[in-house]
Amino acid sequence: MEFITIKRENAVACIEMNRPPANALAQALLKELAQAFGQLENDPETRVVLLYGKGRFFSAGADIKEFVQLRESGGSDTMAVSGQELFEKVEAFPKPVIAAIHGAALGGGLELAMACHIRLVTENAKLGLPELSLGLVPGFAGTQRLPKYIGRGKAFEMLWTSEPLTGTEAVQQGLANHAYKEEELLPKAKALAEKIAKKSPLALKASIELVNYAKTNDYEKGLEQESARFLELFGSKDAEEGIKAFIEKREPRFTGA
Repeated sequence: MEFITIKRENAVACIEMNRPPANALAQALLKELAQAFGQLENDPETRVVLLYGKGRFFSAGADIKEFVQLRESGGSDTMAVSGQELFEKVEAFPKPVIAAIHGAALGGGLELAMACHIRLVTENAKLGLPELSLGLVPGFAGTQRLPKYIGRGKAFEMLWTSEPLTGTEAVQQGLANHAYKEEELLPKAKALAEKIAKKSPLALKASIELVNYAKTNDYEKGLEQESARFLELFGSKDAEEGIKAFIEKREPRFTGA
């Protein structure tokens, strides 16, 4: 791939976006992201995915020059649908996905980060959706995910003013999990990913499905799903190993069976 590099560190697969100067989400980069996630979904050695950008930015958003080309060619509808479909796959990815955000995550960059399960940021990172400044609205589910993290009022303010949050503000408002100094971000992100990777792959997958199911707001069916997955996992070898390790006061060795 031209714009994506995948490096595995133990059970953590690191996806590095590298499309200078700002890791803009052009169609070529989106296609390679889809290819990378498709590859890692079927990789038994990968238990957690860590996503970040090379250079000064996580991703500064869409490629505006490509917008002009798409307007002329009439391909804007395809771009929006393909982006939404990819980010839905990221949100539903059966393995934890952590976004490590430095510099800026704007527009489509923030929409990509919001589709990830956990967001870690630098204190001075910029997270925003400036599309209304272009006479547009976010096209990759930004209007749908942002209110779920920060509420309707704050979401309207971010959209209407086009003003980004700092990394510290994003943590305070619930858009990000933790804020770190620039030099701490990747080491902290990798340490968290390694910690999560020690959990049972079966339980991780089930937890993602259940938490995502909660967004349907059907509480009773959510309880039914949770009970069913609990019973399913209770009979697994991973659960047997986890219980045994707890009793023996040692680290469990999960295999995903």
